[in-house]
Amino acid sequence: MNRIIRKRVLGPAVKLIEVESPLIAKKVQPGQFVMLRVHEKGERIPMTISDYDRQKGTVTIIFQEVGKTTMLLGRLEEGDSILDLVGPLGKPTDLQGLERVVAIAGGLGVALVFSQIKELHRRNSKVDCIIGARNKDLVLLEEEIEPFCTNLYIVTDDGSRGERGFVTDVLKRLLDEGRRYDRAIAVGPLNMMKVVSDLTRQYGLPTVVSMNPIMVDGTGMCGCCRLTVGGQIKFACVDGPEFDGHLVDFDEVIKRTAMYWEEEKIAVELLQQRL
Repeated sequence: MNRIIRKRVLGPAVKLIEVESPLIAKKVQPGQFVMLRVHEKGERIPMTISDYDRQKGTVTIIFQEVGKTTMLLGRLEEGDSILDLVGPLGKPTDLQGLERVVAIAGGLGVALVFSQIKELHRRNSKVDCIIGARNKDLVLLEEEIEPFCTNLYIVTDDGSRGERGFVTDVLKRLLDEGRRYDRAIAVGPLNMMKVVSDLTRQYGLPTVVSMNPIMVDGTGMCGCCRLTVGGQIKFACVDGPEFDGHLVDFDEVIKRTAMYWEEEKIAVELLQQRL
């Protein structure tokens, strides 16, 4: 159980693993996530389910090695097993009645958007996709995602792939050209989702963002993933992970996310000394 059957390196420190987990694969829907633990003494971390195959009984996870646990996860190879994999958790993305959608993904945000775009395509919805990254080496899943997009726009900070600029540059241009959408879906770094939400608010475009704050148990017990949405406290793990981007207090979330950066840095340094 939880055996890795496929592993790919997608970019600098970015890896894809396909894991055998038939019970999760049977029930998962786009937008949901899992909690995993690499070994017995390891921490629990949330991971977006990027894709799934019900017939094979597998789920696909894409991650970047930025901390101790993701570095340990990245060292696992095909044939190895993850100790714990719990899910599917969180509420699925509500895609009912959407005829035209603009999906904006920054960096690893494409991992979550991928499953949503596939499902929208299956429902015959039209989806304009905007993928942003710092440079060409960090543009992920372009070939995989393109068949499911009505239009695909690639944008990089340095112009090494696609247009030079930011995802909001492309989004604003499309909206100014008169494109009309039932909803915007934005997934990526917190600052990116904040800026996208600020822009779409000006155009009256309903916007959903996927939040991934500090999370410990993933079932609503610890309260670590709390955030303020529309003046009310919500838990990302059970009330989300998706919320109305126009109501999320992004400044609060950004501040809370940075609370343990020093401890995370120390944990990585200690791990590197042992490897």
